[in-house]
Amino acid sequence: MVKVLEKEIKEILNRNVETVIEKGSLLKKLLSGKRLRIKLGIDPTGKKIHIGRAVLLNKLKDFQDLGHRVVLIIGDFTAEIGDPSDKLEKRPMLTKKDVQANLKNYLSQVGKIIDLKKAEIHYNSKWLSKLSFAEITKIAEIFTVQQMLERRNFKERFTAHKEISLRELFYPIMQGYDSVIVKADLEMGGTDQLFNLLAGRKIQEFYGKPPQEILIIQMLEGTDGRKMSTSWGNVINIIDEPNDMFGKVMSIRDSLVEKYFFLATRMDEKNIKSALAMPAIEAKEGLAYEIVKIYHGDAAANKARQFFKETFRQKKLPEEVDEIKFNRAQKLSEVLIGAGLVSSGSEFRRLLRQGAIEFDNKIVRDPNFKLEASGFLKVGKKIFAKLLPK
Repeated sequence: MVKVLEKEIKEILNRNVETVIEKGSLLKKLLSGKRLRIKLGIDPTGKKIHIGRAVLLNKLKDFQDLGHRVVLIIGDFTAEIGDPSDKLEKRPMLTKKDVQANLKNYLSQVGKIIDLKKAEIHYNSKWLSKLSFAEITKIAEIFTVQQMLERRNFKERFTAHKEISLRELFYPIMQGYDSVIVKADLEMGGTDQLFNLLAGRKIQEFYGKPPQEILIIQMLEGTDGRKMSTSWGNVINIIDEPNDMFGKVMSIRDSLVEKYFFLATRMDEKNIKSALAMPAIEAKEGLAYEIVKIYHGDAAANKARQFFKETFRQKKLPEEVDEIKFNRAQKLSEVLIGAGLVSSGSEFRRLLRQGAIEFDNKIVRDPNFKLEASGFLKVGKKIFAKLLPK
């Protein structure tokens, strides 16, 4: 049964929303009590879902709570093609093996936010892998090369003489065809998805179907201030450990705290404004607490906040840390690489230059530093270990 709650519907259409196409039509449908098919597509380009994608999943849950039919497309086929949206370089193709590895725990993560039992779950390889070349060329006739090159990222790459693969031009066709198959009434996406979602409307009309409404959601910046993206590694994943998640949130720019409150938490505006009225460090800690609480619970969020305060604000060392054994006179770089705490010698040297490696509270500067006795290691802001001789 669909709930017609005017206040909640208007909140859904306004909070964190950049654009609605067509807003008047969509609002009328929602207020009529008609049960809509709400589509969201996610390409498994990595093994973990980040809180930027959770913004869309939470919006999907809002529609689900009203009784609408949520239709989740897992883009196992489109992940291989590669979405060029907002990419300033040609995106490499993934193999089927890569995609299947990424999918291993994907739905269990999605299930932290939406009710999977009440959702339609589709894998678009089911129909896209069977789409004939003849059918693809018919759909392609709807679009022009000029339209494709007007996309900001393609335009910039074309001007800079950077490669644009013909394969990338097919992506919006694939995504739009998904909307035809699942009979989407509404499709949601981030601001980078506008072209793809509009393509879906055109393709639906090509097949004689009513064009879907579009809900464009604001996008969340990552820990480096750019768009949060798995391929850029600037992400806060929803299955990150509580201490790691808390620390990552604390590392974001102060200017993003308000946006994170609105996009990454479920707090109402009144409580967000109260939180933002606190001193900046306390407001950010409150934000980190709320985000950890969503995915790990209140107790874990409290422990993570205490860990952060004692470790970083009060400069205390954590009581429980991993122990790493070493051979006497072994180089510190060898120990860290062997333990997987740094990936390579070049990363080790970069961390040294940044003063990011400490042994017994002293910054290590010597790239040939050798270990003679046990001590406490700190790498960056989040990695701690006790080094013990064998």
